[in-house]
Amino acid sequence: MGNTFGHLFRITTFGESHGGGVGVVIDGCPPQLEITAAEIQFELDRRRPGQSKITTPRKEADTCEILSGVFEGKTLGTPIAILVRNKDTRSQDYDEMAVKYRPSHADATYDAKYGIRNWQGGGRSSARETIGRVAAGAIAKKILRQVANLEVIGYVKRIKDLEGIVDPNTVTLEQVESNIVRCPDAECANRMIELIEQTGRQGDSIGGVVECVARNVPKGLGEPVFDKLEADIAKAVMSLPASKGFEIGSGFAGTLLTGIEHNDEFYIDENGEIRTVTNRSGGIQGGISNGENIILRVAFKPTATIRKEQKTVTNEGEETVLAGKGRHDPCVLPRAVPMVEAMVALVLCDHLLRNHGQCKVL
Repeated sequence: MGNTFGHLFRITTFGESHGGGVGVVIDGCPPQLEITAAEIQFELDRRRPGQSKITTPRKEADTCEILSGVFEGKTLGTPIAILVRNKDTRSQDYDEMAVKYRPSHADATYDAKYGIRNWQGGGRSSARETIGRVAAGAIAKKILRQVANLEVIGYVKRIKDLEGIVDPNTVTLEQVESNIVRCPDAECANRMIELIEQTGRQGDSIGGVVECVARNVPKGLGEPVFDKLEADIAKAVMSLPASKGFEIGSGFAGTLLTGIEHNDEFYIDENGEIRTVTNRSGGIQGGISNGENIILRVAFKPTATIRKEQKTVTNEGEETVLAGKGRHDPCVLPRAVPMVEAMVALVLCDHLLRNHGQCKVL
């Protein structure tokens, strides 16, 4: 089912939304990395449900348990298994969805492919699967900070048609976490929160864009031709639930420019390093990092399960209607921020380790 991601730093996630629990097995983590459950829990708390008035009211502490691979606070170099147990499940909320397909959800496609699915809470297609990614991402972030002083920061750039003004080169984690919608533009954040609340009261949902920046990225990460760095990042973030679009650097806006307008001219900085005057390439050229900040954006659709009545069909092919039950985010963007950060960190960590075996030695 495509449950494994990465090459040298490899993760395999497991579990369903209303099963016993969800988690991840991480293989390829170097030994003697100092890591605690508290560091992993910090990232999981940013992702967990019930954290604010604009997220799903499902109450889950999402407390992580490190089952293997860590001894006396340090990684062993062996597989790391992390488990989060499901506690607040209400499977009866999904009884109707056992036979009725939710529009724009994975119900119909899972049945078409496998002929069986866990309909409780969405099963494997639920965003609870991302708990394992975020837990693994916490470890990847620690490696990136320790080896390269590299940081990955994501934030909500846009909710529907409300767009914040944020400088990706200077934004801080403290600014991102200063409000419940995770938009560093405080004035815009207030309007975003109001819009999400209003939409939720109407039984509907809205989407938006998460922007993410990776700073202090070493030059040389990326594997041409098919494992280009931006291609691997694109696959990583587009594997997240509800993701529908990806762009890096100038993105689609770059198509409106000419070559002379778009090209990033070179210069030599005060340290004798080759740099670019602009960064429309988004920190990657020819599939390889060039030392500039990597700046990317991910579009997320409105949450598929809504309380408004919609036309649908049953698994027996009968036309019917469905008004979604259960507890769902009216907007996934605030909780998607740590998910995007995690996937970007996993890719960069994997490529950093791969690069150690391929970088020039003379």
